[in-house]
Order: sequence, then structure tokens, then C-alpha cells
Amino acid sequence: MVQKSKKPAATPDAVAPKRRGRPRAYQPEIALGKALDLFRKDGFAATSLDDLSAATGMNRPSLYGAFGDKRELFIKSYRRYREDARAAMGDVFRDELPIRKRLERIYAVALDIYLSGESGPRGCFTVMTAASEAVHDPDIRAMVMEGFTELDKAFAACFRLAKANGELPESADPAVLAQLASATIHTIAIRARAQVPRGELEAIVKGALDVMLGTAR
Repeated sequence: MVQKSKKPAATPDAVAPKRRGRPRAYQPEIALGKALDLFRKDGFAATSLDDLSAATGMNRPSLYGAFGDKRELFIKSYRRYREDARAAMGDVFRDELPIRKRLERIYAVALDIYLSGESGPRGCFTVMTAASEAVHDPDIRAMVMEGFTELDKAFAACFRLAKANGELPESADPAVLAQLASATIHTIAIRARAQVPRGELEAIVKGALDVMLGTAR
């Protein structure tokens, strides 16, 4: 009987090498954060796919596979910005301090966000970047309007509580005050992007609070 030859045992060198994981830049959340930073700095139109590829460390096919086209990546970046802003400001909106102290803290946190950025103050993504695209893109416009409404409602809740606590007179309209408070947020966002010093922005906030709460006790 002819014996079948035995296959030689695999040597360590013959074992297939393990595949390395993707670089950190390819992790979706990290790459999305890089894209968000770039869109905030340069806007949608001025940001090319080559720019996004360089910022994220992903080639074009990988970008398309992970996020879709540039518009989809922009929308996902905007969603990420809003989630981060909610996380940063949620607690201070819920903190039931006296109304003036509460608003001062809200605006202080907003300024921290608007004045941040490695290459200079970035302002607010909604006001400075997304609002421009909202003119001709209905999906982005709906997101921007949703953001405005959400902010108005958050401020209105602050003013309703202040009114219930006797800090505002019966004639005070929480909805109108909320719109004024939101308008102040948008104003300091624009001026922050234009590199107005923080001290001047804080002076604008103080003046706005004096107007909104002029009859507060």
C-alpha cells in the first residue's frame, strides 16, 4: 500500500499575517468630526472633496462609502454639530437658576462654542454655514428652521418659569422674550466669527439682558 505523503506542518512564517485595523482617521465619528471642522471653517461651497479627503485621511471612494456625497456629508456634519451643541448647553438650560443668572450662563457657554477653533473663532454652524445652504436646499432649510424653533422653545421655557416664579410681570410674553433671546444668540455668533473681542460680545449680552429683563425684580 502506498502511503500518502503528509503535508508539512505550517511554519510560523507560513501563517497568514493578521490584518491591521483601519487607522483612527477612518473611524466614522473621528472622520465626521474632521469634516465638521472643515465645513465650519470654509463653508460648503469652498470645501472640496480633496479638502475633505485630506482632512479625514480617507480617499474619495472611502468617503462615498462611509458618508455618501459631499452634500450628505455636510448634512451629517450639521447633525453632529447640533448634537454637540445640545450636549454642551442642555444642562445650563435645565438649571433652574434665577432668570438673569441662568441667561448669563447660557450666553457664556454659547460664546465658548463660538469663539473656539484652532484657526480662529468659528461662530455658529447654523447661522454662519447652514443658513446659506438653506436658501436652495429644502432639507437643510428644514434642519435650520428646526434648530431655530428648538432654541426659541428652550428660551421660552426659561421665561415661563421666571414668570411663574414672580421674576417677570404678568404682562411679560415668554414667546416674544424667547425670540429676542435667540436673536441675541445669533448676533453674538456672527460677531464672534468676525473676531469681535469677547469683552465686546459680553457687553452686547449685558445690554440685551437689561432690555429683556428691565422690569424683572
